[in-house]
Amino acid sequence: MIFNKLLLIGEDEDEVTEISLHDFCRHKGEERSGPDQFELLRVLGQGSFGKVFLVKKNCGMDNGQLYAMKVLKKATLKVRDRLRTKMERDILAQISHPFIVRLHYAFQTEGKLYLILDFLQGGDLFSRLAKEVMFTEEDVTFYMAELILALEHLHSIGIVYRDLKPENILLDSAGHISLTDFGLSKESLDDSQMTYRTIEYMAPEVVNRRGHSVAADWWSLGVLMVLNNK
Repeated sequence: MIFNKLLLIGEDEDEVTEISLHDFCRHKGEERSGPDQFELLRVLGQGSFGKVFLVKKNCGMDNGQLYAMKVLKKATLKVRDRLRTKMERDILAQISHPFIVRLHYAFQTEGKLYLILDFLQGGDLFSRLAKEVMFTEEDVTFYMAELILALEHLHSIGIVYRDLKPENILLDSAGHISLTDFGLSKESLDDSQMTYRTIEYMAPEVVNRRGHSVAADWWSLGVLMVLNNK
């Protein structure tokens, strides 16, 4: 059973008045990008702060490539949400790994923030689990192996993921996983304060607000394995 109960712990984020989000382009030789370089195809998802679109690049070296475009309205974002967006952009900009979603472009207009990410055609693990009721042992072994490689890579560069759950695990057309949604990750191996959490996958030290390190990710991985292999 998925509860999706969230906790909010007060932090110093609201003391920040301005968040700097620099443009980013992963493709060498490409000039700065903007929203007019992407054709909107359909909505993939939406929330209170913005939407995620399936888009197609209409120019450049990757002309015709499909991407997922996350569009966030600045006017609806609280300071903590802008910080989360900046954190996600900064983390994804430094990562290139087969089992972690890639950021291809990041830019902004006067009213909106844009992140252009891999489009994974297989949806997320939560949706697949809902359709199949329960995974086989072979499925769980396969996904766990790829998740372990992804987490080991993050930890090796000083990043604690902190939000491992089926909704944040995407699948490509061949069934391989990609971790996504790095807005809650922590670029530190030291203990950290808790922010928004999904309770059922949380480690005890996170629930009790004692601070946490990479061990919290391994706890969440174990919970994920047990819940999906009963």
